[in-house]
Amino acid sequence: MPIGSNFRLRAPLAALGALASALLSGCASAPAALTAGDAAKGCVSLSGTVIAAEKIGLPSGIARIDSAQWQPASALVVAPQGPFAAARITPAQPEFCKVLGRIEALSPQAPAIGFQVNLPGRWNGRSLQYGGGGFNGVLITGLALVPAARFDQPSPLAQGYVTVGTDSGHQNQPGRAPQEFALNDEALLNFSHAAYKKVRDVSVELMKQSYGRAPDKLYFMGSSEGGREGLTMAQRYPTSFDGIFSRVPVLNWTGLQHAGLRDGLATRGEGWIPPAQVELVHQAVLKACDALDGLADGIVSDPVACRRVFDVESLRCTGAKQETCLSDPQVKAVQALHAPLNFDFALANGVTQYPGRGPSGEALPAAASSGGWAAWWLGRSAPALPPVPTNGIAWFYGAGAIQYFYAKNPSLDLTRYRPEDYRARVAEVSLLMDATNPDLSAFQQHGGKLIMLENMADYAQSPYAGIAYFESVQKRLGVDQVAKFARLYTAPGVDHVGTGAPANVDMLSALSDWVERGKPPAGLQLAEQQGTPPFALLRARPLCEWPAVPRYQLGDPASATSFVCR
Repeated sequence: MPIGSNFRLRAPLAALGALASALLSGCASAPAALTAGDAAKGCVSLSGTVIAAEKIGLPSGIARIDSAQWQPASALVVAPQGPFAAARITPAQPEFCKVLGRIEALSPQAPAIGFQVNLPGRWNGRSLQYGGGGFNGVLITGLALVPAARFDQPSPLAQGYVTVGTDSGHQNQPGRAPQEFALNDEALLNFSHAAYKKVRDVSVELMKQSYGRAPDKLYFMGSSEGGREGLTMAQRYPTSFDGIFSRVPVLNWTGLQHAGLRDGLATRGEGWIPPAQVELVHQAVLKACDALDGLADGIVSDPVACRRVFDVESLRCTGAKQETCLSDPQVKAVQALHAPLNFDFALANGVTQYPGRGPSGEALPAAASSGGWAAWWLGRSAPALPPVPTNGIAWFYGAGAIQYFYAKNPSLDLTRYRPEDYRARVAEVSLLMDATNPDLSAFQQHGGKLIMLENMADYAQSPYAGIAYFESVQKRLGVDQVAKFARLYTAPGVDHVGTGAPANVDMLSALSDWVERGKPPAGLQLAEQQGTPPFALLRARPLCEWPAVPRYQLGDPASATSFVCR
């Protein structure tokens, strides 16, 4: 059946007994589990079935379907409150079969891998696996907006995609550090890469049983940690997905966690910067850099040029400390944030550096967007020991990762940590976690397509890490070869979660057009939309392929056609 055709879930319920037997035996020719006449009953019949470990492409326990429930169509819901607009939106969904299950661990001490697979009543022959976020530990439902999606576009499930999500092999526990799972080797392996491949394989088996055939094309879309997961799939399992969208990926994972520790320690005591002085820095950056693109509009369109123009030394106090200048410890803290972090030894794939962050986007409101210094770097108070989230997410994440992943000591004195003292363990975790392998030749040979997007006002991670990685791929394979299957775009003024400037674009359509019709992305535009229906367009910018940036030419500043990429 060709891609894009719709068909109902099918096969007689009488085949259920044979299905269970076939699943247990690993038989690939099991009849489809759901009927065209009563899809709801067919959906429920999936509950309790088992997928043999041999169907999973990595050493694994069996997969069990704990529940399968038919869900009625639902309408769009926008919550009145939430951290940012995209998180408040629950898209409209069609009728579908909600399947919840788990992949059993190999070790009795390791947790199972939880997953959710959503099977639409009318399937388009494709699947889309969602990435996670942070340290995961929360089940990704596959029902939310995909990264960078326009608020007014149909959800992937509504477009007919089977959607897939996982908790990556552990569940967060109240009152316990989200990094604690890493003390278990199998849980760490699952989080690093194995869980996403295992869930992918299980979802394919479910599609075979539900629709009578495997998907024509498989896609992966993720942001932040999910972006790392997408790149990891391209690097480790290059034939598993046909198209991957990776937004703001924490790909240099080891470097990021160590930078989080360094940057947090820089703000202890007198180095911490309160909101009034954050605004001071933000306004100084805008004064120096906002108009570099030909338009003063509150967006630093060329942050690379801004790095050369803005110098935090200009804000150093010449007399007594006050709100209109920065003290010596505060200047040193900003300089640490902006500076690369160098390692005395090579991490995975020969990486020895984590790039600095900024400038631009310093004072994006943390309460509204989870962006800017207040959310990621500084928090609401100077770093405390033990780390807490209100001290800044980068500090809380980085410090916890050092304790649980690298030192394997939750009581470690973070002020005395030196990576060279844990060199062997740092290298071991780097090989597991870092998605920095530049050799994507096998992914290219599979016909895979990759789109990366870096938000340039991101303080959760450095966008320059993604840029450095993409350039390493170009160096390894050649610029012309990379252009055949991969693109890197940058969004100026946009924070980690996609606010602060135009940030929304239909990447799923762009990716599927490239994979299925050989049509490379072109003319993409970023939209900034109102967060409530009908999601009115506020302003737009062209989405420029790196290293081009938008330059204002003439016309309405809110229109993308008034800018060119160069």
